[in-house]
Parts: sequence; C-alpha cells; structure tokens
Amino acid sequence: MQLSKTVIASIKEDPALSVPSAAQLELPEKVLQFGTGVLLRGLPDYFIDKANKQQIFNGRVVVVKSTDTGGADAFETQNGLYTICVRGLEDGKQVNEYIVNSAISRVLSAKSQWQQILEVAQSPQLEVVISNTTELGIVMSDDKITDQPPASFPGKLLAVLYERFKAFNGSRESGLVIIPTELIIDNGRQLKDIILKLAAQNQLEQAFISWLNEANHFCSSLVDRIVPGKLAGEDLEQTQQQLGYTDELMIMSEVFRLWAIEAADPRVAEVLSFAKTDAGVVIAPDIEKFRELKLRLLNGTHTLSCALAYLCGFETVKEAMADKTFDTFVTQLSKAELARAVAGARISYEEACKFADAVIERFKNPFLDHKWLSISFAYTSKMLMRNVPLIKKYYESGEGSAAAAIALGFAAYLLFMKSEQEGTVYMGSANGKQYVINDDKAAVLAQKWKAAANPEALVTAVLADTGLWNEDLNQIPGFAGAVTQQLQFLTQSGANAALQNIIKE
Repeated sequence: MQLSKTVIASIKEDPALSVPSAAQLELPEKVLQFGTGVLLRGLPDYFIDKANKQQIFNGRVVVVKSTDTGGADAFETQNGLYTICVRGLEDGKQVNEYIVNSAISRVLSAKSQWQQILEVAQSPQLEVVISNTTELGIVMSDDKITDQPPASFPGKLLAVLYERFKAFNGSRESGLVIIPTELIIDNGRQLKDIILKLAAQNQLEQAFISWLNEANHFCSSLVDRIVPGKLAGEDLEQTQQQLGYTDELMIMSEVFRLWAIEAADPRVAEVLSFAKTDAGVVIAPDIEKFRELKLRLLNGTHTLSCALAYLCGFETVKEAMADKTFDTFVTQLSKAELARAVAGARISYEEACKFADAVIERFKNPFLDHKWLSISFAYTSKMLMRNVPLIKKYYESGEGSAAAAIALGFAAYLLFMKSEQEGTVYMGSANGKQYVINDDKAAVLAQKWKAAANPEALVTAVLADTGLWNEDLNQIPGFAGAVTQQLQFLTQSGANAALQNIIKE
C-alpha cells in the first residue's frame, strides 16, 4: 500500500516508527513555504511535525513550487505525507528512527495555481514564511507584482505580502515572521533589502512600506543538517518492506540538526513555538557564533582532513573515521587545535569542544557515504575561507608549535594539488590511482610544483601568492617551517607514516 491519509490507521505498529494522529491531519495552515527540497522537508518541516505531535505549534505548511513538474503528483497522492528516516549516531549510540511527517498540507504550483497562493496570503491563520530557493533565489529583479506569477522568489514574496497588507488593511497583527534558509550570510537582511527595493520599484504606497518595516520580522537563519534525500534501491526496498508501505517521497537525514534563527523580538519566539520541542532550534539575537562554529569546526575540519584522508587511501569520511589513527588525528585537529583558535569572547573553549564532539560523531555516521573527493571541490577557496583565519590566529597567539595537525593538513592539501594537465583537466595521483582536481586554482598549483626545486621552495612560493590567499602567509610566525617539515615527511615516507608520526607527537 502507498502512504496516504487513508492508510495511516492500517500501518503496523513499530517502536521505531512515529505516525501522525487524525487530528494532526486537520490542523490549520500556518506556514507558507517556498520550496519542496529535501533540506526543508528534513529540517524546518521536521521541527514543525515534531511540535505538532506534541500539540505545541499546531499548524501545517502550504508549499509553493515554482513549476508544474517534479513531484507535485506524489505529494497529492500521499496527501503531503512522507517518511523521514533519521539515521546516525547520537551520544555514542546508533539511531535508526522513522517518522511519518504530516507537516505539509498541500503543494501549490506558482505557475498554475497562483491565485490559490494569494488566497493563502489572505488567511488569518498564516503566521510564518520559510524559503529555500538556493543562493540564486534571493536576487533583485524587474518583477511586477501584478505578474501571474512574478518570476523571482522575492517578487512572489512581495506579491504575497502586498496581498496580505490589502486583506487586513495594514494591521500590525497581520505581519508575518519570514525566515529564509538560503546559504548566504545575513539572508534575512538581504531578502528584506530586496523586498523594499522591489516595493519602491513597483511604486507601492508608503503605508505598505511602513507595514513591511514595522509589522513583519525578516529573520536571518543558519541551517545545518545533512539530508542526502531518497534512499537507494535495495535500502529503499528493505525499508518499505519493514514499514509495510511504499513512499515515493521517503528521505533520509542524519541525526544532528540545527536551525539558528536571528531575532530579538519576543513576538518571533511566540510565533515559532515549535522551537520549544527541540534543542536543535535556537532563537537568539545574534547567530554569528553558530555560523562560526559550523564554518570552522565542521567545514574547517573537513577541509584540513580531506587531502590527508585521500592520500592515506580512504574514499569516504566514514571509512576514514573507522580507522583509529585517523579518528585520533581528527580529534586532535578539531579539539586540541581548531577549537582553541575558535574560542574567544563570543565562544568558549568548552562550547567549541562540545560542537567538535558533535562533528566527530557526524563524521562517523555509518549511513552516509560522503566522499573525500567531493569535499575537495574548490579546495583552495575553501582553505582560504574556512581555515586561513584560524591558522593566523593560532600561530600568532604563540601556540603555533603545537599545531602539528593543522600543518599536516595544509601540507597534505599541497601534495594533493600536485597534478599534470591532461587536456582541459588537471589530474593528481595517489596510491596508484588518478583523480580529477576540481579547483579553479589547479593550474596555479601545478605550475608552482613544476617550478619548485624542493618542498621548502614549494611551500614558500605557494604561501607567498597573494592571488591565492590575499596576503603573504609566510608572514605567519612559524607556519611555513611547520608546513615544510610535514610536506617533507609526506613526500619521503607517505601519508600513513606522516599520520602515525603526528599521533605519536
């Protein structure tokens, strides 16, 4: 049987499976969501469904799709229901949980059902707008709000807000909490700026502009959860057999979840009552520390581990973390080194270590096949953005001599980037296998390797290139020497020996 409202009562009981009550399927529509992607379904909609099951938020989601294709039929057939398979590690224990999510009430196509979407804007129950339209979704355009529909997401949102303003005569109580989750810094502020510009461009009245500013809350937010999406063939078959139903919309997510929402007004917390049911939702006046923790300790650890793991012969993150020596390296890198550099006035060392522990547990997730070569995409720019600020801070603090794992991670990056041009691509080689280097600086690094007489010359030349780092990294006290020492060890003895040597230190 296929998952739908009519079969809920027939689903066999399973302690690992959570299903909605009949009452949850009739809750009012309180959220308008732009996007049907797996991140939204695996994070915001996960929190909303969890709160509904505890009778806290008591509201469902109307989803807006940009087109008439791509799964709306499955949502209709299944009455918006879908299964989230939550898999991973939490507090050292394996989690394998299944949730029938009933947060979505219906999916509307902006292309063919625009008037119905505008009717949702007129609903007294509507309180929240959520979006994930990719980073390219929050852009300025020439949209007219009279278009059916406007082409861009900000254009659609402006039309929705204007419709609501007219329906409620600009009452302050009719304002909405608007939370973009697109992966850009200050996404709420940027979205609001574009909405205001579009309003002026459309020559909308001053009363509406005032209502936008005074009655609505545009909240920047940060999302962090790996949601790979659909289950693969045999896994899907086995899971559906275990649960006793088929589900075209079934997705998998890791256990870890974070939705940090920036807001100081108590009205926002009041509206977003689902935050009460899960510590993964954080509402705070400033969410910068969560961005810093994610960027430095999750992304930064990935970046400084990536090349070394691949050179050691590991294909995936979970494979590397199953190796005790590499696990020890990642722990040393993230907790003994990066966490110390992250700690400061805003983030305590204890907070940084706690986040690092969660990162390590996420890396060990046996259900995720996260490939190191995928992580190496745009390697140089990631190293610049994620790690160079921490490297500078750590070494300039006088503790550089203790940053052996950072130095080895950077040296491994240099060796990983050693390549030969083959046609239009640059190919590296490790453990008897070739790999494609997907980095816009591949040609620069390849040329420096060819020109360098020895590891010391290579390190000096790379660190001095302001085109790569926007500054001369040779000026960081002790860093060039430490990287050179590790690169010499890597080239002479190999990655596994260099890894063992670091652990001994």
